[in-house]
Amino acid sequence: MDILFVLSAVPHTSPWSTQVAMVMITCNLLAIVAGRYAIKVRGLGPSIPVSGVEGFGLPELLATTSLGHVIGAASILGLSNVGLIS
Repeated sequence: MDILFVLSAVPHTSPWSTQVAMVMITCNLLAIVAGRYAIKVRGLGPSIPVSGVEGFGLPELLATTSLGHVIGAASILGLSNVGLIS
């Protein structure tokens, strides 16, 4: 297989920048907010020592930030391919 063909199939990815960080932070915060209200059975694992978030523990935080990273990676790839972030 020709190496140039393989290289042409690789999508353009933007290097880390403040824009990329803001997209990832926004996606993670949106996933945490959505997970706070969408997760039905909460508070079964260890809790997070932050006031005001009773019932939202470490398992919920890991689950929502994992989803946020998946959404963030897809958003960053899409926005960089469209040309909105560089």
